[in-house]
Amino acid sequence: MSAWMNTELPLVAAPMAGGATTDELAAAATSAGAFAILAGGYLSAAALDERIRAARVWGDFGVNLFVPGTDTVDGTAFARYADALEGEARAAGVELDPVPRTDDDAWHEKLALLCAQPVPVVSLTFGLPDRSDIGRLQRAGTAVLATVTTSTEARAAVEAGVDGLVVQGPSAGGHSATWDPNRRITDGQTAPLVSAVRAITALPLIAAGGVDGPASVTELLRAGADSVAVGTLLLRTDESGASATHRAALASPAYTDTTMTRTFTGRPARALRNGFIARHEAHEITAYPAVHHLTRELRRRAAEAGDADRVHLWAGTGYRAAQTGPAAHVIRALAAAL
Repeated sequence: MSAWMNTELPLVAAPMAGGATTDELAAAATSAGAFAILAGGYLSAAALDERIRAARVWGDFGVNLFVPGTDTVDGTAFARYADALEGEARAAGVELDPVPRTDDDAWHEKLALLCAQPVPVVSLTFGLPDRSDIGRLQRAGTAVLATVTTSTEARAAVEAGVDGLVVQGPSAGGHSATWDPNRRITDGQTAPLVSAVRAITALPLIAAGGVDGPASVTELLRAGADSVAVGTLLLRTDESGASATHRAALASPAYTDTTMTRTFTGRPARALRNGFIARHEAHEITAYPAVHHLTRELRRRAAEAGDADRVHLWAGTGYRAAQTGPAAHVIRALAAAL
């Protein structure tokens, strides 16, 4: 492991944006010997500041940021997709805005915050920012990690001067970190990708995707990873911020597989296959974060109502192994074979 991840175990509590990675979850993972990365996505700079201040009490940690894209939204296609979702909106009791809303997830404000109040590690998702932004973080004393999903992305990240890579395989739950949201993400294992990336760089690697037990951790470390990220296995733990609807679905026999989908956010993400995906995958569009904003209130209402049919049930392929109980138990169980 690297100097900036000086932890007892080669394990990382993955940053799960949208509320799943709570301060309590990150603290519990840290106390068990893992390295925790806070989810900065969807937060305002002020809210992220609060989380960072709270986290400094319990030790070293990282922060994950979403790198804003530059793609424009096809207004006609977006309006057509919004129209297709009208039935879902009526069922959830919400109104949809057919005008696309985009934003940069407060990128500049969060970057300024992290340069003024440095943390040990910042990981980047959805691409690379300007090299000057990477340099600003590094000059502040922060190690910068780029999340990559292909060897090509890995080479570009290395050339940009990052300090390490998060190698995300296609079996990971939630959003794919692919730099090209139009790319079709095919099913596959994480270990071969880790091996391919290790062949082109000596930088520290964190492997992510498909972790369902100690054997998975061992396999990824043998493939060349320095540490392994854990996400889905923590969703049902006591400290998780996942909704009751999401937790129940992960254990329900009604959901038998996962799939990559753009239906909820306009960007490929792995989720339990439910009715919403089945009804709309034929006409999904690539338009993030516009589709995310379009469906956000619909999904929130559905989760509150216990309607798993209309919720984004993010899950990696190892979701069946997710257990209830303290997060520390999950971390220690994964470390059993180390």
